[in-house]
Amino acid sequence: MFSLPKRKIVTLSIVAAIASIAVAELTATSVVAETKLEKRVSNQKKQVFDLLESIETGAPEPVAIVNSEKYVQHNLAVADGLEGFGKVLQALPKGSAKVDTKRVFQDGDYVFTHTEYNFFGPKIGFDIFRFENGKIVEHWDNLQTTAGPNPSGHTMTDGSVEVADVDKTDANKQLVASFVDDILVNGRFEKLSGYFDGENYIQHNPQIGDKLSGLAAAFEALSKAGVAIKYDRVHKVLGEGNFVLVISEGNFGGRHTSFYDLFRVENGKLAEHWDTLETIPPRDQWKNNNGKFWSPAVSAAR
Repeated sequence: MFSLPKRKIVTLSIVAAIASIAVAELTATSVVAETKLEKRVSNQKKQVFDLLESIETGAPEPVAIVNSEKYVQHNLAVADGLEGFGKVLQALPKGSAKVDTKRVFQDGDYVFTHTEYNFFGPKIGFDIFRFENGKIVEHWDNLQTTAGPNPSGHTMTDGSVEVADVDKTDANKQLVASFVDDILVNGRFEKLSGYFDGENYIQHNPQIGDKLSGLAAAFEALSKAGVAIKYDRVHKVLGEGNFVLVISEGNFGGRHTSFYDLFRVENGKLAEHWDTLETIPPRDQWKNNNGKFWSPAVSAAR
């Protein structure tokens, strides 16, 4: 029987030990890096949560997370920069603002939220903040006057909040992007049922009831009423785990409209939906020149 000399056996044992130590150190380094990433992500989500809360509390500390030298504003009713944000807060009647953030998610440098406001009146809003070098440098939102409950008794913000299936984020984003492209942009309604688990679908739009049949009935009612709804372009798809937010531009009832749609995915099917619609004002009413969406001019300036 063939056997290695003792010296070679000892040498191989040392090599194996060194390799084991190296692997262990590499694994430990990866775990530390992953932990730091998780802490950074978690911290940025809390920073955004606290920033929104400060609208109600007036606490000045959370505003420090905003880059005072570079803050690109896409809310067309607000002037650009941190100064524009401050002027809006100063215009609020004292003690009138209420903020209840229901959901906070993160996709890379973007943190996005789903919030119930009383901010110059009751509104539901999605906010998106972009971080750069640890500071917030850009903001988008979509606000709709609070309405409902809908025919199934759901409000615009209740329902599931727990993030799950983080490892499936990319697949879920692709699923939702395909749904919006097939159904809302291109009207391929023959594919509608393939995106759902039978009738199981929870709806939070204030005008639409639960189940796939509720969605189909809403499309039919709009058609009969002569109210056209058309998604022309998807600007961004953001997601964390089973939640995916799609930002789109189109037309609703003859008005230029911004659509923000949040979906919850379960077992590869669309299971729950929240949204806001906001009319985009004419250009001469804008208080900044950044546009509602991801404009080429702003992207080039980053």
